Amino acid sequence: MQDIFKTFHDLGIIPVVAINDANHAVPLAKALVAGGLPVAEITFRTDAAEESIKRIAKEVPEVVLGAGTVLTIDQAKRAVDAGANYIISPGIEPKVVGWCVENNIPVTPGVACPSDIAMALDFGLEVVKFFPAENIGGLPAMKSMAAPYGMLKFIPTGGINAGNINTYLGFNKVLACGGSWMVKSDLINDGKFDEIERLTRQAVLTMLGFELAHVGINTADDAESLSVTKTLAGLFSLPVKEGNSSNFAGTIAEVMKGKGPGTNGHFAIATNDVERAMAHLGRQGVEFDMSSVKGPEGGPIKAIYLKDEVAGFGVHLLRR
Repeated sequence: MQDIFKTFHDLGIIPVVAINDANHAVPLAKALVAGGLPVAEITFRTDAAEESIKRIAKEVPEVVLGAGTVLTIDQAKRAVDAGANYIISPGIEPKVVGWCVENNIPVTPGVACPSDIAMALDFGLEVVKFFPAENIGGLPAMKSMAAPYGMLKFIPTGGINAGNINTYLGFNKVLACGGSWMVKSDLINDGKFDEIERLTRQAVLTMLGFELAHVGINTADDAESLSVTKTLAGLFSLPVKEGNSSNFAGTIAEVMKGKGPGTNGHFAIATNDVERAMAHLGRQGVEFDMSSVKGPEGGPIKAIYLKDEVAGFGVHLLRR
């Protein structure tokens, strides 16, 4: 069960999808995969939900597939029989949660107050949905509610969009966010799957926030490193920061005191979350040099190098 929650964390965004026509299910799922989010919560608010889950499970099996707005045990059974990997409900439905727990089905019920959380903990749950997030006070309310429950993780859903998702994901008790801005019903109904793919890719890149942090320059020794650093700093009116293994000219250049990673030097790519960035790149076949990991033991990774160079340059991810 824990594996699916790790997948939620690695993906960061769970598209919440309402499908009115099961014929749209497979092209929608393929658009999500192509856009970088092989995951979907198919809501049981429509009559096409069960058939949509069945078709996606059969034809696009790489999608981590769940059923949302599950209100009854019958719906939960039908969803699982159709191929759903997890169950999400808008609130605490004790019979539904109990059935899922008894049958080892991952379930994240919605919570809106401490009493809801207490019920979830009674079932032994470690992950809950915070819903409807923006309408019940947003991140400040969730932080206040989460404070006494250090063991609990949240999936806020409701009002999450490209403008606020990174604010939510920046809170360490948020596992992932549920959202529908990349899978709006009118786009699905109109068959605009290319647009859904574009919006999905845009959502992923917004979440990861890739940008160039600095360029690494290899030099022969300490003296050359300092000389190059001062030259760059002088040209562009940048501060000089001397270090043990390198010197920095502002934030644009790290000048190594000798041969650093990369034949020609290196690029540092900043990201909001190194682990999520690694998962995203890993799905594209990118490998990493695990010996280069920097960060506290058991804590978030602060930096890591890709295994292969790009045009003679090392590339490393750097937590913003």
